[in-house]
Amino acid sequence: MPRCTIFSHIANLYRKVLGKEETPTTPKNTATPPAGSQRQRVTNSSKPAATGLKRRILTRDQHTISRSMISDNALKVLYRLNKAGYQGYLVGGGVRDLLLGKIPKDFDVVTDAHPEQIRKLFNNCRLIGRRFRLAHIVFGRDIIEVATFRGHHHQVHTSKNIAEQSEEGMLLRDNVYGTIEEDAERRDFTVNALYYNIKDFSLHDFHGGLDDLAAGKLELIGDPETRYREDPVRMLRAVRFAAKLGLTISERSAEPIARLAPLLQDIPAARLFEETIKLFLAGHALSTYHLLRKFGLFQQLFPQVAKLLTPDSNSAYERFLEKALSNSDKRVASDQPVTPTFFYATLLWGVVALRQREISNESNLPFQDSMQMAMNEAIEQQIHTVAIPRRFTSDVREIWLLQERLPRYSGKRAEKLFAQPKFRAAFDFLELRAHVEPRLRDIVAWWQDYQQTHDFVRPEPSHVRPTRGTAAATEQPGHSEEHPPRKRPRRRRRYPQQSGQRRND
Repeated sequence: MPRCTIFSHIANLYRKVLGKEETPTTPKNTATPPAGSQRQRVTNSSKPAATGLKRRILTRDQHTISRSMISDNALKVLYRLNKAGYQGYLVGGGVRDLLLGKIPKDFDVVTDAHPEQIRKLFNNCRLIGRRFRLAHIVFGRDIIEVATFRGHHHQVHTSKNIAEQSEEGMLLRDNVYGTIEEDAERRDFTVNALYYNIKDFSLHDFHGGLDDLAAGKLELIGDPETRYREDPVRMLRAVRFAAKLGLTISERSAEPIARLAPLLQDIPAARLFEETIKLFLAGHALSTYHLLRKFGLFQQLFPQVAKLLTPDSNSAYERFLEKALSNSDKRVASDQPVTPTFFYATLLWGVVALRQREISNESNLPFQDSMQMAMNEAIEQQIHTVAIPRRFTSDVREIWLLQERLPRYSGKRAEKLFAQPKFRAAFDFLELRAHVEPRLRDIVAWWQDYQQTHDFVRPEPSHVRPTRGTAAATEQPGHSEEHPPRKRPRRRRRYPQQSGQRRND
């Protein structure tokens, strides 16, 4: 047998085993890794070799994405990277949503340029991230995130290319750069491993994401348990994408979730707060809630609330919570604002109400005192898991306290309550409660009539000072011709420094 034929057979067998297809062009400034490391990479971080998936490239006339669908700022970034000799691809959720006919929330870009090289190209660039270095290109309120192609963390160990893992397998640091093929293997789901090339307007699919979109399936890239251990937040992302896109999590991707759900306890509470905002304030809160409960993730995020849940989900509190989540989805669909304050007020209400009754029965304290203790306990325990910022918890407390005051509207109390900054949120909260507490319906009806017959203009906040030199300056409360405002004390004069003395800087 001729030698060339033998080499040809070996090459074909190599491609078949590794599931790798030669790309039309070699990426710029990248080197082909040795065969041994390539085999290890496919085994650990990509789909099983038995699937035989290959890189699929669709030309401009084979897909529906057009430049007119992409934001001008994202196009500016892509074109400048391309003009400077670097690769530039639109990637991830932006590509996926365009293919589904949705409007992307944002556009992410990947390139073979390193972060410092990106910063030299863009004056409006700032570098962020410790676990993986990213570049943010800032156009006013619009931010285009640019990432360098990620490599495999087991390959390189230098001061700039380094990764660290915890004993549980979670990635602590991940500044390892590679090729577009390696970057595609490092993506979480197949539907997010889609790349749009600005150079020739082609679409690149590395892991069968187009087929999974058509089948309505959410498939994790690589071994699910390994990938979830690397970053447990991927379990929350699986639920979020399934709820948002109406996809079904594949059996192999779903199987380890309930077993690995406790790994979320290792995630910083501040990061979990950001994730809960994405989960519950994006217009798919109710379906997300059901999926989180199904996979045992809700119990890890909100352990206090989980104790109140019932197997048939039919308690008064659960019906109240589902009604709140459903209303939130309707507000998002109609472009009305939703806030973390109202979400957490409804979420923790069952815990606070139950604890208030327990404290009141145990110590015979008045409602105000027992309520304060219950609120403190509920919030204090929750922030250990999900770090709710104080600017939200203070408003949550105000909504809760107004629940006891709103039923007492006789005399001038109604006018004072109506003037409260959080009256509208507290009334909406009371209206939700009335769906499961019939005794509140008459109170809600009274306040609805009151709001229709009373127009109220909120006074100017007391901390806002009128412009100096206007007549309003003498009309502040407590200021008059007989009692002028107190003058500020004169500044203390500073004398020149004496010779021979040294200033202690």
